[in-house]
Amino acid sequence: MIIFSASKILKFSTKSQRLYTSSTPNFIDLLQLSIKSQSLKYTKQLHSQIIHLGLDQNSIIATNLISSYFACQNPVDSQLVFDSFKHKSLYLWNILINGYAKNKLFGQSIKLFNQMCRSEVTPDEFTISGIVKILGELGDIVSGKIVHGKCVRNGVVLDTVVANSFMSLYSKCGVFRDSLKVFDEMPQRSISSFNVVLSGYTGEKERVLDDKLWDFVKDMQIEGWKFDAFTVSTLLSFCGEVKKYWHYGKELHCYIVKTGLDSDFVVCSDVRLGCCLIDMYSKSFRIEMARRVFDRLEHRNVFAWTVMINGYVLNGNFDEALVLFKDMQVEGVEPNKVSLISILPACCSFDRLKGGKQIHAFSARRGLNHEVSLCNALIDMYSKSGSLSCARRIFEYHCVTKDAISWSSMISAYSLHGNGQGAIMLYEKMLQNGIKPDMITVVGVLSACARSGLVDEGIRIYDSAVNDYDLEPTLEMCACIVDMLGKADQFDRALDFIKSMPVKPGPTIWGALVNASAIHGNSEVQNLAYRFLIQMEPENPSNYVSLSNLYASSHRWDVVARVRTMMKDKGLKKFPGCSWISINTETHSFYVADKSHPCSVVIYEMLDQLILAMKRDDSCIGFEDTVKVYE
Repeated sequence: MIIFSASKILKFSTKSQRLYTSSTPNFIDLLQLSIKSQSLKYTKQLHSQIIHLGLDQNSIIATNLISSYFACQNPVDSQLVFDSFKHKSLYLWNILINGYAKNKLFGQSIKLFNQMCRSEVTPDEFTISGIVKILGELGDIVSGKIVHGKCVRNGVVLDTVVANSFMSLYSKCGVFRDSLKVFDEMPQRSISSFNVVLSGYTGEKERVLDDKLWDFVKDMQIEGWKFDAFTVSTLLSFCGEVKKYWHYGKELHCYIVKTGLDSDFVVCSDVRLGCCLIDMYSKSFRIEMARRVFDRLEHRNVFAWTVMINGYVLNGNFDEALVLFKDMQVEGVEPNKVSLISILPACCSFDRLKGGKQIHAFSARRGLNHEVSLCNALIDMYSKSGSLSCARRIFEYHCVTKDAISWSSMISAYSLHGNGQGAIMLYEKMLQNGIKPDMITVVGVLSACARSGLVDEGIRIYDSAVNDYDLEPTLEMCACIVDMLGKADQFDRALDFIKSMPVKPGPTIWGALVNASAIHGNSEVQNLAYRFLIQMEPENPSNYVSLSNLYASSHRWDVVARVRTMMKDKGLKKFPGCSWISINTETHSFYVADKSHPCSVVIYEMLDQLILAMKRDDSCIGFEDTVKVYE
């Protein structure tokens, strides 16, 4: 409707001519319509009329015209309008610099800023804060410090907005302590200043400042500052990522409910805060509390539904996630790309493959099946559901633009299905396409080599990743090498590798050795690996039980008794193993030697028949005959 109205006005009738010549605000209103509709055609028509009527040197019209061209993603014409203006004001420079930044043309923004500094126009606080934000996006700490030094000399850094920009720059560039220095030197602070520091604390990868974050929050409250929505959402996100602080998230929830603050801050009306609470509770494995928040939301948009679905998937409640995905569509909420990516892991099993195909079909109908992130999720879903051919088809034909995750997902799919040669060929093809391998890719191809017994190829790939591509060896990579050598019955090489590897052996290393030694019946290596596992995981009951079973198989009952006593003294108890299967949307669970299922008699009869069928020479015929009996 907006475009249609603009087109009617743009017809050069006598009435519209009077409209154009009457006053400048009419052009501003029309340019605002063009910005909202992002119509390049009507922007150009307006531009021609502005020139025709001699209004091209009007600064207000020029700034709106520049913004309109940027909204249409046409920076070239924005620059032409700027260049044609004789007396360029500070506001005009700022509009152009900011426009380039919004179009992600950061280099052009910096180039224009340098031109501005050489002109007679002096940058103001808005210019500085904008350019510092750009440097933060680029991670250019050197240029940032140069600009900071000039601002200190000119006194511009005393402005709160500029100081906030510098704090954000230092946080993004990994020098958070410099950000704190700027904060301490600020003569005046706003709530945004505290929020920038909080974001810096939560962005620290080393997590050495976690406790100081909460001291900072307490100081903030002591000074009388009240939390806004951004403050709470930042802290809730941190509580979800660092699970030991989830109780602080619960306190924040109480704070929201108790204070209310304003109408935008109440959970029932603020979907963003509701989503943050759901995400925090989900990541803290309190899914019931997450659902309680979701049910209390009055206005549930696609983001609220998606975060709740993702919470169920994260907690392994796949059936609930699928039910909620259906409810979402019944409520008339259209799933977006993120919704589909979130629900697909719930279909990563053979019995849910049909649901995964339905979601795939839904994405195709919505034209989303070529999105690279969705393609990656589909590859993962199909491979884990046992359909390698479908995963390969997605990778080869649907995934038009492949990123590193696409290659890693397909390599992992080959690995999961024991196709080592296919994984190696795809890995080499990836390298030929100029994509540098990362840790996940290397682990995927090394796992494939371990499952297929391709020892020499695996060693070659590992050496190439470390030496040719400068990858730091990780525990996961080293565990793959140990697993590969162990499964090949090369335990001497495996132990030599463990002694010489650059990372300290962890439970995954010794766990891989345990599994390999169990396959080949090497009790000596198995015993050694179990002892290291018990040292590293003294609270893991599985290690004690497995070690006890190992000694029992050798009839060393005295050692078995000592191991069992150790478990008892530590108060450790191993939970029985559990398997499950879903039939007609109903999940059936089975524990070791479980006879509680109503069909247990028939199930055990079937199991006995299968065991006999597998033992016979004509196992295939026996298996088919047995299945027919129970169909």
